[in-house]
Amino acid sequence: MSAMAGPQRQPPLRPAVKLTYDDFVLFPDDGRRHELIDGEHYVTPSPNLGHQRIAGRLYFAFAVYLKAHPIGEVFFAPLDVVLSESDVVEPDLLYVSRERAADILVPQHVRGVPDLVIEIASKGTRKRDETIKRALYERAGVSEYWVVDPEIDVVRVYRRGGEGLERPAEPRRDAADMLTTALMPGLQIPLDDVFSS
Repeated sequence: MSAMAGPQRQPPLRPAVKLTYDDFVLFPDDGRRHELIDGEHYVTPSPNLGHQRIAGRLYFAFAVYLKAHPIGEVFFAPLDVVLSESDVVEPDLLYVSRERAADILVPQHVRGVPDLVIEIASKGTRKRDETIKRALYERAGVSEYWVVDPEIDVVRVYRRGGEGLERPAEPRRDAADMLTTALMPGLQIPLDDVFSS
């Protein structure tokens, strides 16, 4: 006589393991972008040509400005930004002011919070850039966070206010808008230059 099967005993649930910077340095150097956000591993394919053109144009505009006004440095990916032991990102571009540099620039990477972080959105990263990463940068204390959206030629500019990152300004190419920031007084980057084909 066969016994009726009772409920299957399930192994006890283990708490999710949060990865740390020690795990991060072991990820493969495979040309993809590896990041940790709250201990969770995210992988993004290498960027396309349009993305690289936009990143290059923005970097050049910042570099020209900072050569004339040496108030900080601009960096581009790949460069690890270690915000905490379980938060390691590689923004497309970032700016670190001279005042903050001594505390966060170390030979291997950035260990701390940049003044300005820029992500160039793609189909695969748009949602993460606007939600998970925005929340991370807000929590970390970034002064400004820009999400460049080449699909609609708009940049969402989040600036820190009393309650964190405020509702974004949205300069647009079709309105002939300029990118500006109080972090670099007098800087003006025409969006037509940023998004030109």
